[in-house]
Amino acid sequence: MIHPIYVYGMPVLRKVALDIDEDYEGLDQLIEDMYETMYNAEGLGLAAPQIGLPIRLIVIDGSRMEADDNDEETRELSGFKKILINPHIIEETGIEWEFNEGCLSIPVVREDVKRKPEVLIRYQDENFETFEEKFEGLKARVIQHEMDHVNGILFTDRISPLRKRLLNKKLKEISKGITEASYKIKFPKK
Repeated sequence: MIHPIYVYGMPVLRKVALDIDEDYEGLDQLIEDMYETMYNAEGLGLAAPQIGLPIRLIVIDGSRMEADDNDEETRELSGFKKILINPHIIEETGIEWEFNEGCLSIPVVREDVKRKPEVLIRYQDENFETFEEKFEGLKARVIQHEMDHVNGILFTDRISPLRKRLLNKKLKEISKGITEASYKIKFPKK
């Protein structure tokens, strides 16, 4: 089932999501729905708060990014598919680098965001086995972006105050339902 994507201004996007356990009702179906929703919206990742659920659940499929054989970074995402349950960042390391990001919850807005190139996370898979794993480059960036969602942070919180002021009108329009998207979206109630 394809869920609507919650957009800028929805309170659930600002909440720190909660851990879940193996008794979470309908988890297998929810994971399937999240992938279907993400694919429908042509996204690389989707966090549960983006469909209105304040839980620590993320799905990622980096193969959705068009691979450029001459670009090692986009090639590294090929075949990168993950389910992250109860993910928590242990450490981010390296010198910050800028990359242009977008977000399904903030349609048509893209900005350069600085992030560290390496991230160490602890998470559980769909069988609730616990892993500690390090990711680098674009894999780290996708994970950091989605981790922000389960921590109540949006990528626009990571841009300069000047850039954010320049985007303020556009963000207000999105929260009022004045935006375009090729997928179902849910706006805050007026």
